[in-house]
Amino acid sequence: MIALLLLAGSAQLAAAQQQKPGKFSGNPVFPGWYADPEGVVFGKEYWIYPTYSAAYEKQVFFDAFSSRDLVTWTKHPRILDTANVKWARRAVWAPAIVEKDHRYYLFFGANDIQSNGETGGIGVAVADNPAGPFKDYLGKPLVGQIINKAQPIDQYVFHDSDGKYYLIYGGWGHCNIARLKDDFTGFIPFEDGTTFREITPEKYVEGPTMFKKDGKYYFMWSEGGWTGPDYSVAYAIADSPMGPFKRIGKILAQDPAIATGAGHHSVISIPGENRWYIVYHRRPLTEKAANSRETCIDRMYFD
Repeated sequence: MIALLLLAGSAQLAAAQQQKPGKFSGNPVFPGWYADPEGVVFGKEYWIYPTYSAAYEKQVFFDAFSSRDLVTWTKHPRILDTANVKWARRAVWAPAIVEKDHRYYLFFGANDIQSNGETGGIGVAVADNPAGPFKDYLGKPLVGQIINKAQPIDQYVFHDSDGKYYLIYGGWGHCNIARLKDDFTGFIPFEDGTTFREITPEKYVEGPTMFKKDGKYYFMWSEGGWTGPDYSVAYAIADSPMGPFKRIGKILAQDPAIATGAGHHSVISIPGENRWYIVYHRRPLTEKAANSRETCIDRMYFD
């Protein structure tokens, strides 16, 4: 079970083992307004793929950041641009990335659709390098409809230990899971014939993520409103990626003395080590604007 309540921005993040003792990155880990960060490890490099935090009409690209030591970060600008995704025009959000067969697949939300009469939803882009450039993979959204009342945003791709890939996503207080085809071009129906299964836990709002540890499935999500100070992260544990997921409590919340609005996170597991980090965004105390969000990392512990 996750044991430590992480507050919105403990002051520093320990460097990777190859760094000299006492060297820290500090929070935020890189400058600029960025939110909804996806943290991953590719080879010997750490990568963060965030949302560019700005007005919806200006959210037409993704930047990425890489580091070999969790201390010094390199910016990779515009790894994906809506100029290369003909159906996406605004509100490009919450990237999720996986590497498969030496290619990199970037899942993203676009257009903030409010009804099934609009074009948008969750798309996929592909590249031969984690720094891009990424090109539209399908030529259309992978999920372009509101299903089970879940807005098609905030996607996360979970790779289970049995080799199966699942898309977990949803806004508006509803979360769906669907099994992806091996080539990520669509979905494989479940045994009951359904394709999208709702796994929404209590108080869920958006921003789901999942990982497996010691045979258990840890499901985490954001609660509260993203524009306010009480945005936070809660979690549940189950024996299956389908749940049922019973809310246990919060793991990440604001510390009013440091920052507010801490949420929409991802989790990094250091390969070969029992070392875990939570990557999230928060709003500095000096800022009130909704899009003034910065990316942070803290250590995550289990009991």
